Amino acid sequence: MASGWVNDDAVNEQINSTIEDAVARARGELPHGESLHECEECGEPIPEARRKAIPGVRLCIACQQNKDSKNKTHAGYNRRGSKDSQLR
Repeated sequence: MASGWVNDDAVNEQINSTIEDAVARARGELPHGESLHECEECGEPIPEARRKAIPGVRLCIACQQNKDSKNKTHAGYNRRGSKDSQLR
């Protein structure tokens, strides 16, 4: 298969870098530290079961759902993609 200026593994490298970026972004959003007793957004109490299940939790369930719905719209643009894939 003619591939122009890219090596044979370019598609796999692009897929792998997209996955690595997504994993790094997800790991960066994981809570860390000591869990709060009250939500840092709205001040509502965070249930003990949630604090035990997610160490370092900082948001109540409603605020976390709101944050997750806003973050869902990530474009997924691969900065490492070839010029041809960026033109599509």
